[in-house]
Amino acid sequence: MKALDVVFLILLVVGGLNWGLVGIFKFDLVAWIFGDMSVISRIVYIIVAVSALYNLVLWKSIQHRWGRGHVPATA
Repeated sequence: MKALDVVFLILLVVGGLNWGLVGIFKFDLVAWIFGDMSVISRIVYIIVAVSALYNLVLWKSIQHRWGRGHVPATA
């Protein structure tokens, strides 16, 4: 599951960087590489959206898997 966490996080970062390029330079890297709203571009957008939903819905379990969900008891 950790490998899947990493893959989806990378996709989320790629999507965020692409939106940054769109916002700052009006340049869509995905559309430039694969064509404007081509089948492949749409698949990339869908995969990035799924990775965002994965991270949103499973945030607490991801933290727990990576050892950040446990709060140590204080004395």
